[in-house]
Amino acid sequence: MPQPVYALNLFDVSNKEEYLAYSRRSAKEVQAHGGRVVALGKFRESAAGSIEPRTILILVEWQSKEAFDSYCDDPVLADLHPRRISGTSNYVWHLFDKLEDLRPILK
Repeated sequence: MPQPVYALNLFDVSNKEEYLAYSRRSAKEVQAHGGRVVALGKFRESAAGSIEPRTILILVEWQSKEAFDSYCDDPVLADLHPRRISGTSNYVWHLFDKLEDLRPILK
């Protein structure tokens, strides 16, 4: 059975027009491909750690890794993803498996 994955998106907006064009369409497409935006955020402060801060956080829960891949690889969206790339900078896009608790990690 496919397990949900979380996509952590951290980035800065470098071209507002391009990113607006991406975001207007991407919300519908994310949902159509089995994704759900869990959180949107604007950077406040660094509490710990050494990662270079990004202005924007988006956390998306995908039904499965296959759902995420279908969003990335859908040929109908070939014109959409370049808008994300050209509208942002310092992009970090990490996938995390969903866990019910930390026991599998701490064994």
